[in-house]
Amino acid sequence: MTEINIDEVIFISETSLTIRESRRRTTVPKEIVDELGLKNGDKLRWILFEDGKILLMKVKKKK
Repeated sequence: MTEINIDEVIFISETSLTIRESRRRTTVPKEIVDELGLKNGDKLRWILFEDGKILLMKVKKKK
């Protein structure tokens, strides 16, 4: 089991997943968009672990 240090947590939220045929959508909460400075076209990396946990992170732009 992954341990979480609550002192390091900035924000916790839940969002819905929408699946229509081959299109899959989820909403990134405004607080996350603002905190990470996400903009249209930015990329997110999804990592799925064997225990069903998911790690989601912003992909850093190459300079």
